[in-house]
Amino acid sequence: MDDDAEHRDHLEGEAEDGEAEDGEAEDDDGEDGDREDGPGAGLDRRRFLGAAAGGAAGLALGTVAGCDSTGGAGEVSGGTPTPDPSAGGTDRSAADAAERKRPGSPDWRIRSVGPPEAVEGYTDRVSVLPGEEFGLYVSTTAPGFRVSAYRIGWYGGAQARLVWRSARIAGHAQRRPLLIAATRTVRTDWDRTAAVRTDGWPEGAYLLRLDAENGHQRYVPLIVRSASAAGRTVLMHAPATWQAYNLWGGSSLYEGNDGAYATRSFAVSFDRPYDKSGAEKFLVYERALVVLAERLGIPLAYTTGVDVHLAPSVLRDATAAVSLGHDEYWTPEQRLHVTRARDAGTNLAFLGANTCFRRIRLEKGSTGAVRTVVCYKTAYRDDPYLEAHPEMATTDFRVPPAADPESSLTGVLYEGFPTDAPYVVHQADHWLFAGTGVKRGESFDHLVGVEYDRVTPGQPAPARLEIVAHSPLVCKGRAGHADSAYYTVPSGAGVFASGTMRWVEGLMAGTRENGRNHGLDARTGAFVTRTTENVLRAFAKGPAGRTMPEPRDNVRSVYGDTATA
Repeated sequence: MDDDAEHRDHLEGEAEDGEAEDGEAEDDDGEDGDREDGPGAGLDRRRFLGAAAGGAAGLALGTVAGCDSTGGAGEVSGGTPTPDPSAGGTDRSAADAAERKRPGSPDWRIRSVGPPEAVEGYTDRVSVLPGEEFGLYVSTTAPGFRVSAYRIGWYGGAQARLVWRSARIAGHAQRRPLLIAATRTVRTDWDRTAAVRTDGWPEGAYLLRLDAENGHQRYVPLIVRSASAAGRTVLMHAPATWQAYNLWGGSSLYEGNDGAYATRSFAVSFDRPYDKSGAEKFLVYERALVVLAERLGIPLAYTTGVDVHLAPSVLRDATAAVSLGHDEYWTPEQRLHVTRARDAGTNLAFLGANTCFRRIRLEKGSTGAVRTVVCYKTAYRDDPYLEAHPEMATTDFRVPPAADPESSLTGVLYEGFPTDAPYVVHQADHWLFAGTGVKRGESFDHLVGVEYDRVTPGQPAPARLEIVAHSPLVCKGRAGHADSAYYTVPSGAGVFASGTMRWVEGLMAGTRENGRNHGLDARTGAFVTRTTENVLRAFAKGPAGRTMPEPRDNVRSVYGDTATA
């Protein structure tokens, strides 16, 4: 995966599955929103998929008409943002319900990205608790701009609510970025533009939209994290992976200014904007799941992989933790804390592929203690840190030294890219597929891609692993399979892995919400949506091993006694 040729394929695959921002900028209409009772309500298993294929409007996560928020303007520095009534009080469930009923803001999408220098920015923290302050750093060619904070959610199908808007802020172009030669790290040395307090901002995933007076816009993502996850499903956002692929300033963990893998960064900084729309990875791989989970009304908590790395208490007593569509870069601490949460009874859902693949180190940066993602990959021997910490090679988890394949946690092992293949149901009677009406061998075109995982006999994996989907494919001329799998552990926790990077994108299948959509259709959208609803609802009730049928160990019957496909 790490020589120049394979790296080029990887980036092409990423581009294919990561172009939502074009559709986001141009399409503000969307489709009709989901009904509150969700797709398939009132339909029996035999009728569900057929009815869904005939009417994408009942499935789409698109915008419907709604009122703009009146959650008004406040001063950015030293001012008082408009309070949010749903954020106060001691009954968090009531506050969550009130938040979901508030009118959405269908105008949250970007209309014009413009040239890169038109307007761009970043925050000095990947997440904050409600009421905390963060620094905002903005560079623009416009004389002024405003900031609008949109919380992503259901909101009757509008998908976002305007929580706060700034007064006008004077704009100017900031200095050119620095290049730290030793690690080829691109980092800004910008002056802080504003300090923003989040008083009255409910927990959740936010897009800060920068609206410049030159007519152009950019997003800056921010998570307002939850202080407690007890009794809740935790959505675990992946800013380390967002940053790994970020080419702002010309370099990422994949390539340098000349486009070559050999000149890539060994460390990337959060102290710089994200490229393109400013929130590409969030929009493609995370947003649709946030919208669905909020629509279901299950108790939710929000965090990031960085916060899980910092403190195991982030997941304490959570009913479930959800890793979203592309969550590749983990620290050993994050992996340990997630594993311990599973072993204490927290269900886990891995709704992507290539999860927990790269072992990283987090280091300080110019604005804080955890602002740099370090991953030398195949050049890990060149990392000076390794001399005193030989067990901490920033390379793939599965390779020496200290090899620890991700399958011991996820149940599946990343195998390759790029591929485009049908998703094939294997265990049609599994509770995961309840209400979908699927039969054994039924398939859904293009749902497997662009990267995929499989169960790999001979690699570390939990006992009693059940393969629920087994999808034949060809990747670079080689035949193989992608697998969805489910297992439980003695604590009762259930673990589901989708095995495909397009799972979260599949929630938008058949709509205009996600750019090119890879040919995914409304029937696929219905299937993925209902299956995901089944996972989230079951996992929200507590350890799935105590309430749902136990997994049937079928790995040998599927793969035989060898690891070959």
